[in-house]
Amino acid sequence: MAVEPFSDEQARVIVNLEQAYQVWMETLRTLNDMPYNMRIKEVSGREYLYEVTDRLGSMKSKGPLDAEKQADFDQYKVEKADLKERLAQSKATLKEQGSLYRALRLPILPTEAGKILREADRMRFLGEQAMVVGTNALLAYALEANGFIRDAPDTTMDFDMALTAIEADDERPTLWKVLKEVDMTYSVNAERPFQARNAKAYEVEILSAPSRLGGQTARDKPRPVPLPEQEWLLNGRQIDRVVGVRDGEAARLVVPDPRWFALQKLWMAEKPQRNPQKKPKDRKQGIAILNAVWQSMPHYALDEAFQEELPDELKPHFELWDGQKPER
Repeated sequence: MAVEPFSDEQARVIVNLEQAYQVWMETLRTLNDMPYNMRIKEVSGREYLYEVTDRLGSMKSKGPLDAEKQADFDQYKVEKADLKERLAQSKATLKEQGSLYRALRLPILPTEAGKILREADRMRFLGEQAMVVGTNALLAYALEANGFIRDAPDTTMDFDMALTAIEADDERPTLWKVLKEVDMTYSVNAERPFQARNAKAYEVEILSAPSRLGGQTARDKPRPVPLPEQEWLLNGRQIDRVVGVRDGEAARLVVPDPRWFALQKLWMAEKPQRNPQKKPKDRKQGIAILNAVWQSMPHYALDEAFQEELPDELKPHFELWDGQKPER
């Protein structure tokens, strides 16, 4: 079998981790959507209600204090205290499940990648504006297959993310804001402007299909290089899973349809411009994921209907695999 099934205990912890993460993230987002703080301040002998807008203490007036504004202030204080308590409780549950996940040696995400994904999820950037397309995506495929995917190299020292928004919107968070919230030491690599690195030399590469370049605002960075093969990863149905992180936390992964991801990997393994050192890994990953889909993800069909959807560039790779695929 291409997939070594998880034990019942491992499968249970995966479900519990996802539920704990969802509760924690929903509470965190709700808290973040509230004003940073509210304050009553006396000015020239009269009380005013102020909204504190940031940690530096910047404020904007909500007008003279009256009964309605006093009620708003009181309700804000109660709601914020309740949310903070719920956040602390959900964080404790998440930490507990994260520790169990790690102890059971389940597929795990590097710490730096987890930090980026949590921040991207908090800011609603992940999924709505970007997805994970590199080797880290294999963790989501393993969870979707409910087992360890054999013969699929998953060691990586960098993080690949593809932009997916169709139209730019200045009201949405930027990629650069996400990275800077995670680590202020991130800077754009002058020699490779599609890449950012932090002080620990952790690399984040930003990719994009040509059809999605317009989804990034002009002020955002890094700036991706358009790659036609990224168009294929927009097809099919994305996978959305929560995985454990080496630091004991958890993170959400939104990744491409595994069939299209695998076939793109096989195509990359034959691409003349591809780094020769990466080609063997591309080929192994592509074959391993297709095998896993065939044996453990029946909801992602690998039939004639799917084959007919494929562009001419990918059909030979599918046909070669189809002729050698393992038994179910």
